[in-house]
Amino acid sequence: MPSASLSDRSFIHIGGADAQSFLHNLITTDVNGLPAGEARPGALLTPQGKILFDFLIWRTGEGFTLECQSGIADVLLKRLTMYKLRAAVSLSATTGSVRLIWGEEADSAQGILDAAFAKAGLRVLRQPEPEAPDSREAYDRLRIQAGLATAPQDYALQDAFPHDVLMDLNGGLSFRKGCYVGQEVVSRMQHRGTARRRVVQIKSDHPLPETGTELTAGGKPIGHLGTVVGNRALAIVRIDRAGDAMANAVPILAGEVVVSLTLPGWTGLSFPTNADGADA
Repeated sequence: MPSASLSDRSFIHIGGADAQSFLHNLITTDVNGLPAGEARPGALLTPQGKILFDFLIWRTGEGFTLECQSGIADVLLKRLTMYKLRAAVSLSATTGSVRLIWGEEADSAQGILDAAFAKAGLRVLRQPEPEAPDSREAYDRLRIQAGLATAPQDYALQDAFPHDVLMDLNGGLSFRKGCYVGQEVVSRMQHRGTARRRVVQIKSDHPLPETGTELTAGGKPIGHLGTVVGNRALAIVRIDRAGDAMANAVPILAGEVVVSLTLPGWTGLSFPTNADGADA
């Protein structure tokens, strides 16, 4: 059975009469439209529109659970508490693990459907567990296959906009609900089409260097490697600069290794060039 376990997970539980409206007016996800049994990506943004915290959110009984990396759980809980004010909301946190199942076995297994993978055409179920040994390489391979980035492996928090990590396309960013923190900035990026950094899939004929290695084209930086497994990786790059390089047959390098770049097919995105009016 294709599966993996992530041991560094925390779960923030939000309950109370105002839980849904509290979250809906605060985070990027369309909480009101969130169906039962489905986990969607989401973020709490800075006022400047950058990702302060990223997580998955799903319904649990009368409330909600946010799954996040354990390293940010305490700070995220404090930030949610700060925003709670007098709302009828209860907040608590637990730590644990998540088992992920995909492939044919996922068709009959029980779990929470990961909506971001579903957008990429993959059925992946998440099963929260009290504790399990970490076995993430298979999961990282699956994320590279799907083109799904996550912090801190692929980007630093407070350094990426939701568009950079495809939240505008994977169900993690709503443009139809009212205001939330950072909403004006991401809405402006959407309507003006100014998103230039995007997640790409990296492939090479040789083993790739480590996460964080700079990607260059013609000696100019276009991004950095994120998750790396063998000769494949994810990266967030300036797709206009990458598009120009590919259009002019300029090699793209990860350190000293020649690489090829692909945008995840499910996104419908393409590499622009200066001829397309991209911002150089």
